[in-house]
Formats: sequence, structure tokens, C-alpha cells
Amino acid sequence: GGAESPARGLISFSSTNVPGKVALMQQSGKTSLFAVAVAASAATAGLLFGYDVAVFNGALVFLRAEFHLGPVPTEILTTMLFVGCAAGAAIGGWASDRYGRRVVLFIAGVLFCVAALSATFSMHLWQLMAARMLAGMAVGAAVLIAPMYIAEIAPAHKRGMLVTLNQLAIVSGILVGFVVNYELAVLVHGNWRLMFFLGALPAVVLCVSMVRIPESPRWLLQQGQRERACVVLQRISPGTDVESTIDEIGKAIREESGTYRELLGRALRKPLMLAVMLAIIQQVTGVNTVMYYGAIIFAEHAGASATQAIGMNVMVGVVNMVATILGLLLIDKLGRRPLLLTATGGMALSLVAFASMLTYMPNHAALLLTAVLGYVAFYAFGLGTGVWVCLSELFPNRIRGRAMSIANMVLWATLSCVTATFLSLIKM
Repeated sequence: GGAESPARGLISFSSTNVPGKVALMQQSGKTSLFAVAVAASAATAGLLFGYDVAVFNGALVFLRAEFHLGPVPTEILTTMLFVGCAAGAAIGGWASDRYGRRVVLFIAGVLFCVAALSATFSMHLWQLMAARMLAGMAVGAAVLIAPMYIAEIAPAHKRGMLVTLNQLAIVSGILVGFVVNYELAVLVHGNWRLMFFLGALPAVVLCVSMVRIPESPRWLLQQGQRERACVVLQRISPGTDVESTIDEIGKAIREESGTYRELLGRALRKPLMLAVMLAIIQQVTGVNTVMYYGAIIFAEHAGASATQAIGMNVMVGVVNMVATILGLLLIDKLGRRPLLLTATGGMALSLVAFASMLTYMPNHAALLLTAVLGYVAFYAFGLGTGVWVCLSELFPNRIRGRAMSIANMVLWATLSCVTATFLSLIKM
């Protein structure tokens, strides 16, 4: 779906294909409700990110009016989130290896809560920008660590399903955010402060849940805490041969010896180029211009009122969720390449239709919305679902984590460029 983030880079659908992080290798044993609850708790990070995407989309209509923002200031304000995301992802990855996954997710929740409250009470544009950068740091760390933690905590035979919870949480958060925006716009016109304030709620839930769940067995084993790792593993999957599973995790950790220099070698040069190009294509097609500027597009270029524009976003959120679920269900049946070819072809047709309507039939909101919904549906079905699965399969375990970190940096950079130029381009 929309709001594509590095969270996608850590989703895997095979029991031995967790990017750079081989988690619990057991193929038998029961999956406890405790494991499901733990995964759902960590997936709250995805809900937080999705809600933030949607709420900013709706709030931006009112922010432009209150702070008298032209295209360039609006682009800068939007891009501040992604600048923070890049920093959060870089710091979060290092901190999670040093201090643990739970600690980083808890801190991310605290930072996002502070950011939401700071945005709520911002009186000047620079204060709002600072709040958005802080929110970006929280999001960048959370969407990187949450799927990693779930992959490490999940039993192998349920890992694909449990890791997918994080992506479903993101698209659910987007839909919830759009609905909240619409209800607030109807009840209290222009109340963007309350929109931001409500974003603190999932952050609080994330923090509380982090206090009650265990650290990942993999991280505990890396820190030499074998007994604690065994206890957690037994709670997650009762009946598992704990000792043999721990031995396999230890072996996998020792095999992760790849270096960044190795990525530039002849054997991995082509996969790295493909990974970078796929990351660029995923973002340069512009899905996040819909997710972040959708309300502005509908309000300023389709003749819709602010409330109507936010209501159109709700439809975008519904289509985004349905198409994402459909893509997740079909990706293994159809194959990666057919899925991507079908989706990109549909996206191209939708974009041509949208550009034509915008040029020759402006102020026809229903027609423009139809083209946008088609574009979002094809994106969520294909590029949104398939790209990161493909990337995770291009590299061997020993180097996958480093390769994905490069793809993540390229993604954030491309996303920043797109959001920093879109409004100026459509004014030309």
C-alpha cells in the first residue's frame, strides 16, 4: 500500500528468508497465543506510522491556510519527516544491536508521543518542522526495528504471517487516520491540532506494550544470555527442541560475516544494482504524493471542499488496504515478476488517465478520484507488496542486512526528492 517504508524491506514469506536476521529456525512446535500477542504489540509501530501518514495528509489542507504556506514551504514541511526518518533508521539499527530491540521501540514510542504533542501546540512554522523531524526519527527507527523484532520472535512456520501483521498495521493506520481526519473535519472545521494530538495514542500503546513483552531470543543470544533466550523461546513455541533451535540461531549469527565491500564485488554487483533501481522505481512513481498531498490535490485541483477532499482520502485508504491484502495473498501464487508487470502497467494507464483529466477536465472530482483509486490499487497490489519481497531474495543471508540498509537509504533519499518537488512541479 501507500506510505512505503523500509518496513517492507524486512518482510519475508519463507521460513529461511528473513533479511539479514535469521530468527527462530524451528519447523515444529506449537505457536502460543503469547507469540501472536507479542507480534501484534510490536506491529503497533506500523499503526503509528500509518496513522501519521494519513493525519498529515488531512492536516496539511488546514496548515497551509493557517501558516500561509506556498508550495515550497509545504514541500519542506513534508520532507522534514523523511529527513528525520533517515536519521532514525541509521541510529535505530545501531542502537537495536547495542541496547536491544525493545529498548529502541520504547524510545521511538516516547519520541513520537513528544513529537505529536509538540505539533499539537506549535505556534510557529519552525516549531512544527522540528516536531515533524522528531516524528521522522521515531518512525525511521520503529519501521526498521518492528518487523525485525517480529521476525526474530516468531516461530519459523508462522513467521511470514506474523511479520505481515506489521504491514497490515501500516495500511490499517492509514485508513484509521483518514477516517479520523474526516470525522474531525466534519465536527470541528480546521482542527488540525486535535488530529496530531490523537497520534500520541498509538505511541502510548507502543510504549506500554514494550514494557510487557520479552527481548528477542536472537539478541539475547548475541549478548551471551543463552538461558534467558531459552526461556523466551519456550514461551513463544511450547514443545520446541529449545537447545537445537538455539544452536541453529547461533550458527546463523556466526555466518553473517558479509561486508559492504563484498557488495561491490563482481558476484553481487548486479543484484545490488537491481535492488537500488527497484527501490528508486518504487518511490519515483509517486505513491507518497497521493498519501501526503492527496487532500491538497483534491481540494485545489479537483474543486472539492476541504471536507470532501479528506473524505476522498478515506476511499483511498480503503482501496489501499484491500489491494495490499490481495497482493499479499497472491504474490506466491502469481510470482514476483508477473505481479510487478501487471501492477506497473496498470499504474501507467492510471497516471495517463489522471494527467489527461487534470489537463482537459479539471474540477471533475469524481473522475480524478477514479484515476487515483486505480493508481493506488495497482501500486498496493504490485510495487508496494512485491518490491521488498524481491529485494530480500536477491542476496544471501550473510550480506542481506547490509544490502537492505543501502536500499533503505536510497528509498528515503528518493522519497525526499519526490515530496520536495511535487507541489512545485504541478504549479509549473
